[in-house]
Amino acid sequence: MFIGQYSHTLDDKNRLALPARFRVDLERGVAMTAGTDKYLLVYALPEFEKLAEKVDALQIIGQEAATLRRLLYVNAAVNEMDKQGRVLLPEHLRTHAEIQKDVVVLGVGKFIEIWSPENWEKAKAEVQDAATQKHIWAKLGI
Repeated sequence: MFIGQYSHTLDDKNRLALPARFRVDLERGVAMTAGTDKYLLVYALPEFEKLAEKVDALQIIGQEAATLRRLLYVNAAVNEMDKQGRVLLPEHLRTHAEIQKDVVVLGVGKFIEIWSPENWEKAKAEVQDAATQKHIWAKLGI
């Protein structure tokens, strides 16, 4: 399980050193794709394959299914970590997430989100506002 928030900087080759505690779960490979907002989704390859099976099981016809397939696959990049726990962030994904040099890495359960610090600050404010609304917690029975 991925949890926590970490600040990192890309190296000169646009590689991100993933948090050490995340690396064990990512040893078999890393799949990343564009998020629904200006961030990146990163999955351990086996978890991405499970997600892909669910997407592939959707009806072949239909706008929502087609959009979901495009969102997941068209932007996806699969690679391995190097010996220092770094992964390359491809240009098209950096552009999508408006990432320059600094990033915020978030552990969000079964996946990781990568944000530019500026975009994360905006999104974090929205998350905090939503958390103050009791109906969010009611969905969990809290």
